[in-house]
Amino acid sequence: MKNKLETISKIFEGQEIRSVWDKEREEYYFSVVDVIKVLTDSPNPRKYWSVLKTRLKNEGSELTTFCSQLKLKSLKDGKKYLTDTLDTKGILRLIESVPSPKAEPFKIWLASLGSERIDEVFNPSKGIDKMLDYYLMRGYSLEWIEQRIKAIINRKKLTSTWKENGIIEDYEYGILTNEIYKEWSGMTAKEYKPVGLNENKKIAKMGGSAAKAARDNIEKNLKKSIISSDNKLKYKYINEDKLIENK
Repeated sequence: MKNKLETISKIFEGQEIRSVWDKEREEYYFSVVDVIKVLTDSPNPRKYWSVLKTRLKNEGSELTTFCSQLKLKSLKDGKKYLTDTLDTKGILRLIESVPSPKAEPFKIWLASLGSERIDEVFNPSKGIDKMLDYYLMRGYSLEWIEQRIKAIINRKKLTSTWKENGIIEDYEYGILTNEIYKEWSGMTAKEYKPVGLNENKKIAKMGGSAAKAARDNIEKNLKKSIISSDNKLKYKYINEDKLIENK
């Protein structure tokens, strides 16, 4: 499953369940500890799973042998750690071992995820509609969403070009991305982490100065202005803090 897993998050009854999607098998893998927490409301789901694992092994259950340890981002410190995961079939078997009133609703939720993914595979527009709904619900304007989609498309074009030229490993993409960062900022992507308004203002001015220099050079060659009402960016500022307060 190397290079085929994308870390994602799913929400069940307001609780986050860390997940990964195996593109080759077209299957979700879910964090067992997160599922245990949802099903049992245990204050210590890790201990609950540890005790359950021992019991299952003693009973001769093969469920624990189906667990795959995958790196998932910790909900506490944001770092990635190896975590027990199970695919949908394994999670359904896990539910049978955990007495919970949430078992049936959780099964329905799992089934809806599979159906949702199948729908997106055969009708990609549903995935786009979902993205639109997500951003609109957060208060972003259609103009902002359009620019976001264009940025994604341009990034995809760039990575596709790299792929066509023999770039296949994740670390190779990281190296090339770092080269882009270093060329315009003098720092790697990891080093490029300005903190606070003043630091980010400095970076914004650097970017603006670079853009102005490029514009001046183009206009000098074209002998005309490249700014017009046709290419004006109509951007509406979204106050995220205010948005959160009103929810």
